[in-house]
Amino acid sequence: MVDVDKLQFGLETFGDIVSAEDGTLLTAGQSIRQIVKEGELADKLGVDVIGVGEHHRPDYSVSSPEIVLGAIASVTKQIKLATAVTVLSSDDPVRVYERFATLEGLSGGRAQVMLGRGSFTESFPLFGYDLTDYDDLFNEKLEMYSQLIKEKPITWHGKFTQSLKDQDVYPKTDYDGIETYIGIGGSPESIIRTVKYGYKVILAIIGGQADRFVPYLDLYKKAAGQFGMPVYPVAVHSHGFIADDEDEAVEVAWKNIKANFDRIGLTRGWAPMSREQFDGETKVGSFYVGNPEHVAQRMARTIKLLDLGRFDLVYGAGNQTAAQRERMIELYGTKVIPRVKEILTEEG
Repeated sequence: MVDVDKLQFGLETFGDIVSAEDGTLLTAGQSIRQIVKEGELADKLGVDVIGVGEHHRPDYSVSSPEIVLGAIASVTKQIKLATAVTVLSSDDPVRVYERFATLEGLSGGRAQVMLGRGSFTESFPLFGYDLTDYDDLFNEKLEMYSQLIKEKPITWHGKFTQSLKDQDVYPKTDYDGIETYIGIGGSPESIIRTVKYGYKVILAIIGGQADRFVPYLDLYKKAAGQFGMPVYPVAVHSHGFIADDEDEAVEVAWKNIKANFDRIGLTRGWAPMSREQFDGETKVGSFYVGNPEHVAQRMARTIKLLDLGRFDLVYGAGNQTAAQRERMIELYGTKVIPRVKEILTEEG
């Protein structure tokens, strides 16, 4: 049964380049500053978490999310500051720890790291890694990171990482460690790995119905029991767009989400998104698109179905305008979140 009082709501942006009102694209710098403005707005509206993605390609503006989160930290008071995701496989675990420990201190204990293997692979050749080592890189670096966040001297030797001998890493945090999630796209092995290390789970549901993830939650609870690890509330993130008018929301999302998915699909062998596919996702699938009531009803169903502790809506996909993005955040904070809580309370 969902604990409405503890239920959290987040927003995530992958850093898509923002469009001007005349259809021209803003610069990466302008888009980054817009994200900071949106983080400030989300905080004022009481949204619990803002997540910023890491990408290394021209259609996204953010390659160093911790810097953007640091800027958001300086203009906010309560909102948690997360990545979505940090590609640990192509990063240095020592630097990941140091950056998040710094963000933790800067923000007064609001930093969250979401670690992932990377659904985008541009960072691997950029930083000198071989994609044939995809799984081994993540496994080794996750083990190293798990030692580092204990904040004690570390002795370490690995195949893909530096060797350390009784090495302290700084800064130390003032709080109860760095809150860590593992982003999971639907692999049973990923669920078991996350439980083994005692981290929190966030499911990336970016296609299809949420029902198909029920077995993964059952596996999570079963594995936690076998490993003797705690069962944390599970989080989900999915794409969406909200507007005052239902038809406007659908058409803006169709234009932008389709363009975004089709662009990514060119490198992954996906067929272009059809209108039938899009409509199916918005009605019963993983796109939470529509007016506030429609989106709230669909979010409430998913939260109840999966017994979630947190729902993050991925906003800004494609080249939406600043006005569209900001209005969506306003509707999410003032109408959707309160309505979701109301629905769940009424249903018990």
